[in-house]
Amino acid sequence: MKNHLIFSFLAIVFLFSNFSCKEERSSVSESNTANQNGSHPNLILTQNSVSKIKSQLGNVPVFDATLAAVKQDVDLAIKAGIDVPIPKDMAGGYTHTQHTLNYKNMQKAGVLFQLLEDEKYAIYVRDMLLEYAKLYPTLNRHPQERSYARGKFFWQCLNDSNWLTYTSQAYDCIYDWLPKEQSDYLNKSFFRPYADFLSIETPKYFNRIHNHSTWGNVSVGMIGLVMDDDELVNRALYGLKNIDIDNNALDNDGGYIYDKDGKAGFLSNLDSPFSPDGFYTEGPYYQRYAMYPFMIFAEALQNKKPELKIFEYKDGVLLKAVDALLNLTDANGEFFPLNDGQKGMSYFTSSLVSVVDIAYHYGNQKPELLSVAKAQNAVQLNAAGLDVAIGLRDGKEKPFIKKSMELTDGAKGDEGAVGILRYNDDNNTVGLVMKYTGQGLSHGHYDKLSFSLYEDGEEVIQDYGLSRFVNVEQKNGGGYLKENKTFAKHTIAHNTVTQNETSHFNYDFAVGSNNHSEKYLFDASNPNVQIMSAKETNAYPGTNFHRTMLLIKDAEHKKPYVLDLFKVSSEKKTNMTFRIIILGK
Repeated sequence: MKNHLIFSFLAIVFLFSNFSCKEERSSVSESNTANQNGSHPNLILTQNSVSKIKSQLGNVPVFDATLAAVKQDVDLAIKAGIDVPIPKDMAGGYTHTQHTLNYKNMQKAGVLFQLLEDEKYAIYVRDMLLEYAKLYPTLNRHPQERSYARGKFFWQCLNDSNWLTYTSQAYDCIYDWLPKEQSDYLNKSFFRPYADFLSIETPKYFNRIHNHSTWGNVSVGMIGLVMDDDELVNRALYGLKNIDIDNNALDNDGGYIYDKDGKAGFLSNLDSPFSPDGFYTEGPYYQRYAMYPFMIFAEALQNKKPELKIFEYKDGVLLKAVDALLNLTDANGEFFPLNDGQKGMSYFTSSLVSVVDIAYHYGNQKPELLSVAKAQNAVQLNAAGLDVAIGLRDGKEKPFIKKSMELTDGAKGDEGAVGILRYNDDNNTVGLVMKYTGQGLSHGHYDKLSFSLYEDGEEVIQDYGLSRFVNVEQKNGGGYLKENKTFAKHTIAHNTVTQNETSHFNYDFAVGSNNHSEKYLFDASNPNVQIMSAKETNAYPGTNFHRTMLLIKDAEHKKPYVLDLFKVSSEKKTNMTFRIIILGK
């Protein structure tokens, strides 16, 4: 005989925000492509875009201000001198931090050389690259052994791929300025071996579906584009072939390294983690991190290999993903901390400046994106950033108003979803978020049908997010704490039901990965009565969950309220725990 348990929760909350996300899509116009087979630069900057930018300097305030700030940073770096230390430290340590500063400064210096025609910036990049080329052959894998895929300059290949993605842009900017013997030397002795190291020599890192591998694919593809090495570019796009990887191998977060269908490469990382709506299965925090390599490589491919029509791939999923990501934020622009999500991360981070600019330039130049760029108050120093700066100068922006929406999960959009209900007026904003997705790869949490509630950008009922120190060397290099596995990922840390003190799927990654919640109902057509509903039938054998949440605004209350109905049906008598963590007012 089944026991039926019904949990109800009524919360009076505050007012919320409405948004209009247009569904229309447009293909990339031919005018956005340039220099397909011309001289360098031809990736993020092109000869045509450099000429256009130079003609506008002094007339585009946001672009001019960004350029001045970048120049100040790089001038200080040049004055400090070149420092390429022998790798030793974890994240947060001196050598890690210095190598990170080096690749960022090189990327900026390359752009300054092209736009300001001052050779001191090219000299800085050249001298730095020659130091790295001298150091590279002397290195084994990084001495810190924590990562499943140790790098050369950094403790993990992921950071090495960050380095190569940014440095490829700098190299492209000075490629034609370098004497041929120097570019030949760098190509043969440094960049090609480095690309092989990140791919052929580390297949368990390169050949997977994960944000790590996206960076790996992009770094190899970017340097391949600079060197006109089609073998590297194809390796980046399609992955390695005929390699031997243990099907049961796990990464440091407990996720599978080998994709069950053998998928790998940049295009597969577009196919599988993204749903048709642009939701990234690892959650918005990791979508934020992955969108920079996705978009920067797409921009380079559009300039260098427009025949791929990369921004039209999978029905324009990259541009949809930018809209989805911006909508997965609270009123302050901070991303909802689903799965291993760090709180406080927002679209004001520098990498998202590039993402918004690229989406505006290569999409249909949606004026709503300009309002996000205006809030960011910076632009990418290329054609995309120039277009945004001109649009802002000419007052073309319209408000980016976040609306209620359901974003499906899974490559085909059939593995559950995230539901967001919003309400607003002139005084307050309210956002109600319910998670009924798939597992979310290795960064997923065991929290089916969990929810969180926001008022004016503050968490009223919180999602736990991750447990880690961020880039603090003394705290295990900023790694996840053991509490991330012993508490943060577990069901009890979230606002949902736990049965018999056991997490969903018995905290088994393989079981969780093979199951997902099911959408039941989503209707936000009436702003005064909005509803989302979903079912979970696999979290516990013989137990079914059905949660329905409503955001209601009536004339009797100044603020909307939440009605939460949670029905649990079990084949046998069980103990249920329902936890709500409340913060704020």
